[in-house]
Amino acid sequence: MYTFKKEERLCNKRLIDKLFHNGSSFLCYPFRVSWLVNPEPQLHPAQILFSVPKRRYKHAVDRNLLKRLMREAYRLHKQQQLYNILQQSDKRVLISVGYVGKEVEPYLFIEKKMLKLLAQLGNELSAATVQVTTS
Repeated sequence: MYTFKKEERLCNKRLIDKLFHNGSSFLCYPFRVSWLVNPEPQLHPAQILFSVPKRRYKHAVDRNLLKRLMREAYRLHKQQQLYNILQQSDKRVLISVGYVGKEVEPYLFIEKKMLKLLAQLGNELSAATVQVTTS
C-alpha cells in the first residue's frame, strides 16, 4: 500500500506531451500541478511525474533531494488522499508535480503542502466528474 512502483511513474513521452497540451493545472505553492484524466487503461489509478527546474537549482544534489522529498510525501499519502477518490469514480489520471519554490524546504513543509495539493486535486477531480455527468 505504501509503495511507489515503476508503473506509477509517468515515463511515456506521448502521455507526457498529452498531459501538458490538454491537461488542467493549478498552483499550490511550492508546487505547480498539471493533471489529465486518462481514458486509456492503466495498471494504477494515477501515474505521476516529479520535476525540479535546472534553471533555479543548478546543483543536481539539490534537485535530487527535492524530488526525493516530494516522492516520499506522495508515497505516504496517495492511498488515503487520491487513490480512494479515483477508485470510487473509476478514473485514471496523469499528474505532473513541478517544484516552483525558491528555496529547498524541509520535509515537514513539503509533506504538509503535498497533503494540501492532493486534497485540492481530489476536489478538482470530483468537480470534473460532476461537470461530465451534468453535461
